[in-house]
Amino acid sequence: MIDPEVLQRLGRTLAERKGASADSSYVASLYAKGTDAICKKVAEEAAETIMAAKDGDLRHIVYEVTDLWFHSMVLLSQFGLSVDDVLVEFRRREGISGIDEKAARVQP
Repeated sequence: MIDPEVLQRLGRTLAERKGASADSSYVASLYAKGTDAICKKVAEEAAETIMAAKDGDLRHIVYEVTDLWFHSMVLLSQFGLSVDDVLVEFRRREGISGIDEKAARVQP
């Protein structure tokens, strides 16, 4: 079982990298490129996750989902959000039918 705090530790590291020089790390370089580049990476990792699932390669699915979560966390951090914000939302939805939850959303 994975240490549940690993996501919080990763989130703190991602936040620290926001102020770092673009040439100091991969994450810092993503932040320097901006939201569009980060979104592109999330989309790329989502597509790779889908391809791994279609291939049925379980280890590859885990690898790609890990990349997807990582880049999603970079996106969250870009907007000053964290994994804790997502966990709060998961807790809010816990025990609620997906159909009911979607119907209750406020439409913009």
